[in-house]
Amino acid sequence: MAFNASALGLKTIFQGSWGDVVTGWQRFLASKKYPVGVADGAFGRATDLATKDYQKANDLGADGVVGTKTYQVALRQGLIFFLPNLTAWRLLEGLNFGPEDIKDLQRVLNTVLTVKPEPNYPRRPPLAVDGAFGFGSTTGMVEVYRELDDKFRETINSRLSDATKSRVGQKDFHIAMSILNEYTRRLRVRLSGPEWQQQFLFSDSLEDLTFPFRIYAQEFMQALKDAGATVEISNTYRPPERAYLMHYCVKIANRWTNAGNVPSFPGVGIDWVHYTNEISVWWAEKMAIAYDIAYPPALRSNHTVGRAIDWYIEWEGTLKIKNLSGRVVEIGSPRNSFDNYRLWDVGATYGVYKLAADPPHWSFDGY
Repeated sequence: MAFNASALGLKTIFQGSWGDVVTGWQRFLASKKYPVGVADGAFGRATDLATKDYQKANDLGADGVVGTKTYQVALRQGLIFFLPNLTAWRLLEGLNFGPEDIKDLQRVLNTVLTVKPEPNYPRRPPLAVDGAFGFGSTTGMVEVYRELDDKFRETINSRLSDATKSRVGQKDFHIAMSILNEYTRRLRVRLSGPEWQQQFLFSDSLEDLTFPFRIYAQEFMQALKDAGATVEISNTYRPPERAYLMHYCVKIANRWTNAGNVPSFPGVGIDWVHYTNEISVWWAEKMAIAYDIAYPPALRSNHTVGRAIDWYIEWEGTLKIKNLSGRVVEIGSPRNSFDNYRLWDVGATYGVYKLAADPPHWSFDGY
């Protein structure tokens, strides 16, 4: 396939060049196991040597100059996904889609968007068929991918016109669709939704609590077990990344903030913005349900620093438990940790304090 390198913003680079294109080139080389050091956007000696090795391995003139021939080979091998500021519109132009071809793609996407995937799903307005593949068209395409998943490429391919396929080129069209499919898949996996609940998992071990709260909790739990209570821990340490995801899915779901206003968080590649705001809210609600959130979580809390526990404690009959001073305290009903104030008082002697507003939550300071 002959890519439109200029539409992709590619310029000839060589030793001494610098900028975002160089960074993308370095990251591509690193993905192919060529040693470039740090991808810092500066085309130095290490990048020059790695470039020459890449060129030799691909039967290119090993001159260290990344120009048209090298770009064409590298783009087929995945360089396109390392390019800076790669919008869907730029990608399509790089794949030789002209304005009429883009209009054709928009029409095809509308055949899916205008049909609700389920009765109570938010309305999906059609794209403007204008040949300008901007933010709306991009999010619409990702929405279509979310619905079709592994049938996305097949569906789009079958519905695009013969005129589009002819203009792009029958041989090139197959490659172009593979690249467009992968580009859209990568955007789709960033979308918010219940699957994020499996990322940045919390701990349910007391060992992951910080000192001295870890010792306090261990001593209290031992006293509970010695008294015959059943203890079930659901959450101790919560990674800050998980707290961020939980915090903002609740805010979006309750319309306390707009998905487009959520700040990014280091190491969390989530995209909260869907095709429409109503769809963003829909998936934030699903995400909050997946987390089983009962109490709106803070961005920073005792959980994120290892000083809190979510647990459930119950017993039969009368619980005879020693407080920290060794005095036996007899506790009857209610026979669970959510509601029994006398148990809360015993926990406090160990330095483990109950937050009354959050049924399973105990912490270093009661918050």
